[in-house]
Amino acid sequence: MKIKRQWKLIMATSSFLLLIFSVWMAPFLTSYDPLSIKMDHVLQPPGPEHLFGTDELGRDVLTRLLYGGRVSLLVGAAAMTVSIVIGVSYGAISGFAGGVMDQIMMRIVDAALSFPSLLLMIILQLLFPNGMMSIILVISLTSWMTIARLVRTEIMTMKNEIFIQASTVIGATPLQLLHRHMLPQCWPTIAVLAVSGISHAVLAEATLSFLGIGIPPHEPSWGNMLMGAQSYLLGGAWWIALFPGICITFTVLFITFAGDELQDRLTGPQFRNGGKYD
Repeated sequence: MKIKRQWKLIMATSSFLLLIFSVWMAPFLTSYDPLSIKMDHVLQPPGPEHLFGTDELGRDVLTRLLYGGRVSLLVGAAAMTVSIVIGVSYGAISGFAGGVMDQIMMRIVDAALSFPSLLLMIILQLLFPNGMMSIILVISLTSWMTIARLVRTEIMTMKNEIFIQASTVIGATPLQLLHRHMLPQCWPTIAVLAVSGISHAVLAEATLSFLGIGIPPHEPSWGNMLMGAQSYLLGGAWWIALFPGICITFTVLFITFAGDELQDRLTGPQFRNGGKYD
């Protein structure tokens, strides 16, 4: 069983790194322009010239997958980073402060979590112009709450530890306690949240782009490719939707497998209770 789980982690990690390497090396792996329109190559099925076929504007699907992967993965990584910063900061302050301030801050989190995340993302995205920066901000603003709850739980637990009390006695400030002693103890949980946050952000970007309110249509992304493919599925152009769908599915699976294994290795039961608090 241990060997099986080891291979699961190795396969997930190596596959994800291969995907990152492929999209990073896109200019060297394909000679086509992802934005070049060729009306004489419209809806060509997969073949020797175009391995994954062409789309409704004659653009090479493989090329758009590689360049679109750059956008989707960059949005995922950036949105995860911003949400981690917001969630960790908010949860640490709430957990360390305790009392009335903690209750008020947690009620704000409850209120934010009461809205369906997709609906909240759509409402926020409609307030901003379509673009990469706005979609990163929208995904971040709708995904920090669970992070804050989990970090808050760990900080409150650590407040009663002997080493924290000893540091307080010798004159450590609250900022020093958080920065030097408490937050470093939370890094295993934060690492797991960071990995799982990437898959959530990739799915969120694909969903918003598929709905037409994410990445601008002319820029390649996996969600945009699915949006453009929906009108041609009944016409037999199955390859336009199949390949971006596979990329999204396997990317999320790879990240999820790696995150589950990382969770089992680095965190304890406190992570699995969903960050519940009294």
